[in-house]
Amino acid sequence: MRKGVLIFFVLSLVFMTACNENKKDETSSTQIKKEVTAKDILGNPDYQAISYGGYRKKSRDSQPTVKELKEDLRILSAMDIKVLRTYNVQPKLPHASNVLKAITELKKEDDSFEMYVMLGAWIDCLNAWTDKVPNHDVESPNNAGEIERAVALANQYPDIVKVIAVGNEAMVKWATSYYVQPNVILKWVNHLQDLKKQGKLPKDLWITSSDDFASWGGGEEQYHVEDLNQLIKAVDYISMHTYPYHNSHYNPEFWGVPEAHKNMPDTTKIEMAMERAIKFAQKHYDSVTNYMKSLGVNKPIHIGETGWATVSNGHYGNNGSRATDEYKQGLYHAMMRKWTNRAGISCFYFEAFNEQWKDAKNALGSENHFGLFMIDGKAKYPIWDLVDKGIFDGLTRNGNPITKTYNGEKEALLKDVLVPPSEQEIMAR
Repeated sequence: MRKGVLIFFVLSLVFMTACNENKKDETSSTQIKKEVTAKDILGNPDYQAISYGGYRKKSRDSQPTVKELKEDLRILSAMDIKVLRTYNVQPKLPHASNVLKAITELKKEDDSFEMYVMLGAWIDCLNAWTDKVPNHDVESPNNAGEIERAVALANQYPDIVKVIAVGNEAMVKWATSYYVQPNVILKWVNHLQDLKKQGKLPKDLWITSSDDFASWGGGEEQYHVEDLNQLIKAVDYISMHTYPYHNSHYNPEFWGVPEAHKNMPDTTKIEMAMERAIKFAQKHYDSVTNYMKSLGVNKPIHIGETGWATVSNGHYGNNGSRATDEYKQGLYHAMMRKWTNRAGISCFYFEAFNEQWKDAKNALGSENHFGLFMIDGKAKYPIWDLVDKGIFDGLTRNGNPITKTYNGEKEALLKDVLVPPSEQEIMAR
């Protein structure tokens, strides 16, 4: 009898151990499933994307701390943002590496925290940002170190870094301070792709360059060169920028209020202008798609940047295209998210928070005011509804709770909203 009990006990133990092992296997399998790749993230509306810079001061010499970055990331996570875009890994600017540290710490504090990064490596030409004449046919000697640092971070944080972007608007001709020829970007993209083949970078890491739609073949003939064609074939996907906001000044054919709309209410005129702005962005997207397909290539195209500023004393303000205010930003943000989510396009909306270093000498310069949040943490009109839902309750920026601009009074906001000029006004300029 005792022998029978003993055998039963041993068999029970073996069974329980087997069950536990199965559970471990299931847990392990679940953990493996949680490991997502760029292919899983990009184009997936469950992984909303945004361009992020955490700078609070007028100079990047003042770097945000990891604590401050964590504060921002909690805010963005509350908005269901899961993918960030950063821009450089330069030695004196540890912002991107600190973002990766901040995400790592938040994941340790809360294993449900989920955030990924499109890591930018800054690329420019010889003599860029110096008192010498930029040489656009020769690359900066600093580029090699930038790529090396990006590789190191991608290997150090493979669970977070899912994309490396070689350059930011580095090929577009209007970037006169620093642009390079496509062969430079192609060289570094091929280098990174080779590292993947050699097992020196994660095989699922995607490589791209993030540039203006024109630089990807969607613009003038001058961009249609063989090196660009080879680049399109070399990247894992195309990351293109489109800015109807800037084009409201430079190419305003879509922006003017038609004569047939002159008797409509002002809000209707504005809403219809913003619908035309979205169609203008879609036209840019289609132009890149068509050029890519003309090469016999078919790969994903996502939007690496697009946005709308809320303050301008220059080309886009009262004495310019009158494109600038929070109301128009709200319409653009909502329409852009609606289009890209439905179309399976990732949109790295520019940008999360205002950054005043971008035009440090002009506080009212538009470049300082693209954020969905003010520097003090106030939420602009596009995300007032999220404040109402209480998703930011208990969260702060610089010690300030997240509240609405204009004290949430839409009538006060609308007083600062200007109707775009008529088609006749634009043609008369």
